[in-house]
Amino acid sequence: MVDRIGTRLPTSGGITPVRLFTLLGPAFVAAIAYVDPGNVAANLTAGARYGYLLVWVLVAANAMAVLIQYLSAKLGLVSGRSLPEMLGDRMRPWPRRAFWVQAEAVAIATDLAEVIGGAIALNLLFGVPLFVGGLITGVVSMVILAVQSRRGQRTFEFVVIGMLAIITIGFLTGLLFTDIDAGGVAGGLVPGFDGSGSVLLAASMLGATVMPHAIYLHSALARDRHGVEKDSGKLDRLLRATKWDVTFALIIAGSVNIGMLLLAASAFRGEEGTDTIDGAHAAIENNLGSAVAAIFAVGLLASGLASTSVGCAAGAEIMKGLLQKRIPIQVRRVVTLIPALVVLGIGVDPTLALVLSQVVLSLCIPFALIPLVRMTSSSAVMGTRINSRTTVVLAVVTTGLIVALNAALLWLTVTGQG
Repeated sequence: MVDRIGTRLPTSGGITPVRLFTLLGPAFVAAIAYVDPGNVAANLTAGARYGYLLVWVLVAANAMAVLIQYLSAKLGLVSGRSLPEMLGDRMRPWPRRAFWVQAEAVAIATDLAEVIGGAIALNLLFGVPLFVGGLITGVVSMVILAVQSRRGQRTFEFVVIGMLAIITIGFLTGLLFTDIDAGGVAGGLVPGFDGSGSVLLAASMLGATVMPHAIYLHSALARDRHGVEKDSGKLDRLLRATKWDVTFALIIAGSVNIGMLLLAASAFRGEEGTDTIDGAHAAIENNLGSAVAAIFAVGLLASGLASTSVGCAAGAEIMKGLLQKRIPIQVRRVVTLIPALVVLGIGVDPTLALVLSQVVLSLCIPFALIPLVRMTSSSAVMGTRINSRTTVVLAVVTTGLIVALNAALLWLTVTGQG
């Protein structure tokens, strides 16, 4: 049997709407990675500097994300192993440890963006100093992770989905008070760049949208939520439900990302300092009112708290699979919090740190994506549920586009044009 990405109505596949609803969840946890503070920084900067020019990047990245996250979940459901575990099983010790180093860089860059985002939100809402805000964000994320450890994944999913709802309201409310240029949006759907700076920013947007730690984690989330299903018919229904789970979750995440760019492009372009999160917040307050600005800051806070919890869970799964060592997730939380606190403590520009962290993530995407495509296309791993030819082609094209954009980013950086 060859699994295909194409979907039908849930009821036609033997899954009632009520049953489908009970199977949703893992993709919504993974989707938090797509609306983290790194996305906020990259999308607001893109809209403020280049207007609607880079809308196409978000549309393409979200389409890629649907395919990639489905393949990750599919790997976990069919093989019963997460992507880090599969890599750890197949690599010799030294290559495995070297691979872990770059994967750990992903976890650190992810946590950097998320803790800084939470700190900025607390500063905007309550005037809390950034360093103290980073500490508070880390402590609250420990509480959220404790929910996962003590109450199980389903309760954790409900908490994260609730935060996703807050994020969506917080980041899209401003659009209700903004005039969007439909012609500009249509023009932004045509691929194009405006100098090396837009290429750098496009790589940052890609890294903020197609997140490598979400690729590693989703395979574990799907397996842990649904277990290892041996019955062929039940597994087919789980895979079908997973397609809907991924589609629903990433439609929401994609809408939030595009909405942020449209808000910045329509309301802030040309205004001084609006390519930073605090500058955008000030512009929202000046142009749209303090209530909308407060809602935006609350959305940013929810984004930081939820995404840093998910990122820490991903880091623990990466370490368990690649180093084959399990450490308490709270210890993991403390260790990965340190780099973010150092950045906040030495006074690095927060928005710049966010954008650069997303570039690091973009450069690391191929290390997760190439093995994922190979494994889900292997009959030795997937049995009869290998990727269809169409899926393989789409996955290879996606990988090629990501690698090409990263190569352009490296060239511009090395030659000093970025």
